[in-house]
Amino acid sequence: MLSNTEQLKDRINAKKHELLAKIDELKADTRQDAASARDKVQAKLKDLEETLRDGWDNLTDAVSAKLNKWLDNN
Repeated sequence: MLSNTEQLKDRINAKKHELLAKIDELKADTRQDAASARDKVQAKLKDLEETLRDGWDNLTDAVSAKLNKWLDNN
């Protein structure tokens, strides 16, 4: 059975891969609105990286809550 942290990590990684695929899709689209959408997705990924800057091994309850909120908003 997976721990809560492992479940969260799996959910985060799945969403991260989904967003990376979306960026690749948007890179192929040359319209201005696609560039804007790509920037928004990249900002979401940057927010994720900032939240995880201390790594999964040092996950606090506050960071875990922020990651769950990030998932809900994305």
